[in-house]
Amino acid sequence: MGGLIKKSLGNILLDQNLITEEALSEALNIQKTKGGKLGKILVHLGYLSEVELLRAMSLKFGIPFQERIDFQLDNDLVQKIPFQFCKQYKVVPFARENGYIKVAIADPLQIHLLDDIRFLCNRPVSPVICTEDTILEVIHEVYHQSPESAEKMVKDLDMEDASGLIADIGDEARDILDMANEAPIIKLVNLILLQAIRERASDIHVEPLERELRVRYRIDGILYDTLMPPKKYQTAIVSRIKIMSKMNIAEKRLPQDGRMKIRLADREVDIRVSTIPVAFGERVVMRLLDKSSNILTLEDLGFSEKDLREFSSFINYSHGIILVTGPTGSGKTTTLYAVLRKINFSDKNIITVEDPVEYQLDGIGQIQVMPKINLTFSTGLRSILRQDPDVIMVGEIRDLETAEIAIQASLTGHLVFSTLHTNDSAGAITRLHDMGVEPYLVASSVIAILAQRLVRLLCPKCKKAARPDPFSLEKIGLRLEDLPEGVVYTSQGCSHCLHTGYRGRTGIYELLTIDDEIRKAIMGRAEAGAIKKIGLKRGMTSLRQDGARKVAAGITTIEEVLRVTQEDIL
Repeated sequence: MGGLIKKSLGNILLDQNLITEEALSEALNIQKTKGGKLGKILVHLGYLSEVELLRAMSLKFGIPFQERIDFQLDNDLVQKIPFQFCKQYKVVPFARENGYIKVAIADPLQIHLLDDIRFLCNRPVSPVICTEDTILEVIHEVYHQSPESAEKMVKDLDMEDASGLIADIGDEARDILDMANEAPIIKLVNLILLQAIRERASDIHVEPLERELRVRYRIDGILYDTLMPPKKYQTAIVSRIKIMSKMNIAEKRLPQDGRMKIRLADREVDIRVSTIPVAFGERVVMRLLDKSSNILTLEDLGFSEKDLREFSSFINYSHGIILVTGPTGSGKTTTLYAVLRKINFSDKNIITVEDPVEYQLDGIGQIQVMPKINLTFSTGLRSILRQDPDVIMVGEIRDLETAEIAIQASLTGHLVFSTLHTNDSAGAITRLHDMGVEPYLVASSVIAILAQRLVRLLCPKCKKAARPDPFSLEKIGLRLEDLPEGVVYTSQGCSHCLHTGYRGRTGIYELLTIDDEIRKAIMGRAEAGAIKKIGLKRGMTSLRQDGARKVAAGITTIEEVLRVTQEDIL
């Protein structure tokens, strides 16, 4: 019977002129000697694409072929069909239709799988054939959105489950959706991680309080309370996290740092873990770095057309220093990575020294700072200069030594990018003066300073137009006539934005160009306020002005701009 089925498939492929007699003969010979499925052999030999094979199998078995699946999240189906079953056999139920359960299957020869799903769901099934990639994509999406939560897990935990449930994991990144058979504490930690990734959190805080354990997520820059597991699970939860990040679980008196790598379906996430001893236990903070998310381009960062045009010209200079300033968490590293991606061509040798290296950039040499072995920003920068670089990126200028080496590098024909922690662009100049850098060196080396902040974007699904309060408008420098529709938009909250009113972030920018007038002011050790006044007079847009433009465009709110910008110093 098997031979007839395979010959029939071959005839279908021949009838449709998808393969030649010679190709079929070659594939049949391989099948005789090595075994395997005829269709797979033809695909492997390159005579046939997977889609062409599945279309032919669709004709043979009378099962429709679909290139794409519009799935409908059905919690009941998700709970009845195990994730591991779907992933192993490349099959997924994706909708209900006219009393039938629609099932996507990659291999119609495994028709018994449909019987299994029919039995599990107690419903008739209606199959369609899809590619393995399409089915895996739907599996990941369906089970990624399933409603199992860490809160529910905490409620279901038994008192007996709090001890003896910590098991080590290997070096391989495990898929945290594969957790049906895990012990409860392990499953709870997986769910905390899963929920954080679902909700786009950048950090997870596990904080021991006197009578409870608090878990918080940082989403779009704001910390939200998420979970309050009972205090009795604190040791088990923290120990599990420490094991996953390869820390010493016996050492509870000293701070520790570690890393772990997890997989959520087809996404791989690096997690930096830090623990410190506090009054009521160990406090854990996890920084999530989604390796599958693309590094943004300069055009994606929220620059105005004018600032983007000017900044893009500066990053193509052959030498000089470009500084990006702002507080921690204002997106400075993201901006610098976008810059390096923009100028990363084979004719340039680009080397960075970072703490830490957050994302690997193809074609760029990236050095990780390691103070324990005296590999600091300054020593790393000295070594870079012996590597014949064209472009250098220094993660941060923290001291006079690093500043002076960076300036000397820029004066000897290198383009240098770095960051400083200052409130605005002009403040970077006085910060360099305070470090001890001579004014003439600053004036001759720095070509531009970009200050930035991140503001939350209004949720597009629930933002609401409102009449603006004149006093609030005045605080960010807007007038009613500056608003195209005479309204501003306010945050409401819906399921799409987790009821915060905001989803995602964008940058607001202040680009100070170091021209002759500003160089003269620098040489005279002018205060930051005086330098900023010159920049504004010569057309610079301040952080608050750029924020006001985004309010007028309905992108963010007045409250967001006021939250991230300090009062103008002028």
